[in-house]
Amino acid sequence: MSGHAEQMHLIRRDLCRRAVEHARNGTTDMAPDVMHNDVSAYTDPDRFAREQRKLFREMPQVVCLSTDLAGPGSYRLFDDAGVPIVVIRGKDGLVRAFLNICPHRGARLVRGTSDKANRMTCWFHGWTFDSTGRAIGVPQEPLFCGKIDEQKHLIACPAEERHGLVFVLPTPGATMDLDAHLGTFGAELDMLDLGEARAVKDGELRVTCNWKYALDTYFENYHFATLHRNSIGPFFVNNVSLYDSWGLHHRLVFPPRDAGQWVSRPESEWLIDTLGTPYFIFPNTIIFNGSLSANAAYVTTFRLFPVGVGEMVTRMTTYAPHGVNSPEDRAEVEAAFLAMADLVGKEDYAVTGEAWRNFAAMPKGSKVVYGRQEIAVQNFHRKLDGVLAAA
Repeated sequence: MSGHAEQMHLIRRDLCRRAVEHARNGTTDMAPDVMHNDVSAYTDPDRFAREQRKLFREMPQVVCLSTDLAGPGSYRLFDDAGVPIVVIRGKDGLVRAFLNICPHRGARLVRGTSDKANRMTCWFHGWTFDSTGRAIGVPQEPLFCGKIDEQKHLIACPAEERHGLVFVLPTPGATMDLDAHLGTFGAELDMLDLGEARAVKDGELRVTCNWKYALDTYFENYHFATLHRNSIGPFFVNNVSLYDSWGLHHRLVFPPRDAGQWVSRPESEWLIDTLGTPYFIFPNTIIFNGSLSANAAYVTTFRLFPVGVGEMVTRMTTYAPHGVNSPEDRAEVEAAFLAMADLVGKEDYAVTGEAWRNFAAMPKGSKVVYGRQEIAVQNFHRKLDGVLAAA
């Protein structure tokens, strides 16, 4: 067992002990009181514009795992923050991000979604750039009379890697203090060993609701026994969760249904390393370690992006935590992705789309209420309000 794996095993053992106590006592981690939130937090266009600017243009965004940019020339397109960006790994191993805009006449430079290329050539006039963003080919350059120095480099955005993740700040010329953003949560992320994970399947889920309303569903299991009663409800303890936070970020644990029975078993028989554990990186990324079953563990990322005040898209990818060793391994992880996408799309997002549309029929000043057991939902909205107020 590697050093990180051993540390994570010990952390999960302690989490299991907390889960056992809650399951035995019928308790859960709770907030001090209930919280009311105005429905305008989900529907107000002016607030939405402030969120889009502050949260998605001025804060670091998770683009992918480092292993998704496996070697020199590997690239990803990232348009979800409202800015066209290409993220590429150079020959020197560094990840860089540029506006996906040819500085000649503004055409979209890279038109695939993810692939590998040592150079990027504009399909309009053939200007070509290397992975550092430098122009290495301008057709008939003498006709520009030496007056294109400012156009011979792509416009850069801050990009860095930490803890097996690639982050981008979607604002050219800005400064990204990633260590300050993650704070002490970085050490927790580091123990996930995301550098060993390999992508198996990805896709997108769209729903007509505010992005925060969809995100709220990842922060509580109060709905498991009703909304998920025929899917995952039978496998998890309803309305029992563990919550720990690090600044803007947090970790949740949703204990399995048989956690209460672990009391009578030795700890060596506890399913410690398959404990379902969603990690949240503010403002919009979930890294879920676990599965819909009790005897498997995968890594699934959910990155939620607003398209409009009442429309959002989720970028979802499922990874094999230690790589794919056989066709059977791949098939198993693909099946896990499909099951998770089906659950989220047909149950969670079906109800959030319906509920968000109902807000339009409610009187002005109407409130939604978060119970004490919905501690992660409460704290997310308080922290978000704090970020917007500071801005």
